Amino acid sequence: MKKSVLAAVIFVAIVLGAILYTSLAGANSKYRVEICITFQGRTECRTARASTHDEALRTATDNACALMASGQSEFERCRNTPPTSEKWLSGQ
Repeated sequence: MKKSVLAAVIFVAIVLGAILYTSLAGANSKYRVEICITFQGRTECRTARASTHDEALRTATDNACALMASGQSEFERCRNTPPTSEKWLSGQ
């Protein structure tokens, strides 16, 4: 097998493993939040689960900002923008 094919197979396995791990970890999470952030005239809303209040808020914020920001400096500015709405949902 070529090295490039083997590397691709390993990469896919790692990505699938990470997705599975985060999905299973989220199933037992205590906190669930939906936030909306407006940044540079765009608004994105995302929901996240985590075992802590701060982690849930940060994950939802990061997910929303990832869709709106272009580059690391914009991402950092976006993630420091207060949410336009924050709705705490039941953990399950």
